[in-house]
Amino acid sequence: MLATLIPLFDSSMGVGGYSIFAQTQNFLLRPSFLGAGSLDGAATVIGLDIIESMGMETLVGDRDVFVEVNNISIFSDIASECEAPHDKVVLMIDQTVTPETNYVNRLKELKGEGFKLAIRKLTVPQFEQYREILLLMDYILLNHKKIDISKARIYFSNVYPNIKLVAVNVDSQEDYDTLCEHGGYDLYEGEFFRLPVHNGAKEVAPLKVNYIELLNIVNDPDFDLDKAADIIGRDTALVISLLEMVNRMTVNSGISSVRHAAAMLGQRELKRWINTAVTKELCADRPSEITRLSLLRAKFAENLAPCFQMAGLSSELFLMGLFSVLDIILDKPMAEALELVKVSKMISDALISGKGNLAPVYEFILEYEDASWQEVSRQMVLLNIEMDDVYDAYVKSLQWYRDLFK
Repeated sequence: MLATLIPLFDSSMGVGGYSIFAQTQNFLLRPSFLGAGSLDGAATVIGLDIIESMGMETLVGDRDVFVEVNNISIFSDIASECEAPHDKVVLMIDQTVTPETNYVNRLKELKGEGFKLAIRKLTVPQFEQYREILLLMDYILLNHKKIDISKARIYFSNVYPNIKLVAVNVDSQEDYDTLCEHGGYDLYEGEFFRLPVHNGAKEVAPLKVNYIELLNIVNDPDFDLDKAADIIGRDTALVISLLEMVNRMTVNSGISSVRHAAAMLGQRELKRWINTAVTKELCADRPSEITRLSLLRAKFAENLAPCFQMAGLSSELFLMGLFSVLDIILDKPMAEALELVKVSKMISDALISGKGNLAPVYEFILEYEDASWQEVSRQMVLLNIEMDDVYDAYVKSLQWYRDLFK
């Protein structure tokens, strides 16, 4: 199985929910599944399997999670498959669920069981045809490039006032800002949040300079523990985080100073903690999803190391994932952003030019995030990587992220 979470944002760049996109088979590895075999397991709601195996809190916290159902799985016993709160699960259909009596009645049953409903891939001419189904929907996902939102807003507010509108394929910050300004949509999905906005040269805020100095110290091959501890001591949030970390690892530690706490961790653990904690602080003035993205990429890259025969480079892969959003955090081109921190040439080559030993892992992660399953499957075939190993690496990165914020 392959699965990924794609965030949906509100107009304040807060995360309003997540969509689960999943695939059960590597069709390139097993071509027989492309024919009639592609319907094998179609009666299973894959997203629910993921929620049940990992828990709602691990995946999305208290937000809504959008789960795809098809014209076959919609008739499965979804209520008994789903132990998560039904009002947090949005069952997402498309135009293959037609406005026929059997489908309409089934959607009413699911609504009665507490589930929310969403529909996507409808064209404007289909709106009237799907009237009975739209009356049951909580969300409709619309391609903003093909919809006149001023007309759509009037239409839906008059005819279907309970439906929330979701703009999909929002691929730039400019598009997002324009859509928010014009109004009409409740949620937005697309790549816009992952793209840096460069408005000319910007000075790095003083607090971030402090964090970058700390990153530079600990990423030196043989850094000074005391020097790192002194810089940590300038920031209350980092001091508290460090003490919490040490207290979790030791019993009756009797910590007397920041230097003492740093020494108790040791060089290796302190470096890992600082890279993670400082990245979280650097992201403080960005959407929360940027923090999540950075940390998940870091752990996912590290977990993929054995799959790519790079077990010896797991630390470098972790840093590559962690710093892959540094351009967004600092609002600078990646080349300029990486000049501010000391990273290896392997990491900078992968992030700036997509070259070098680490680049294939970075490319794989980007495709995986986008649920580009055909390209992900192609790379797995070429590199002889097992699907289950990739899924396990992703799940463990989600669990690690959850535990990080306990």
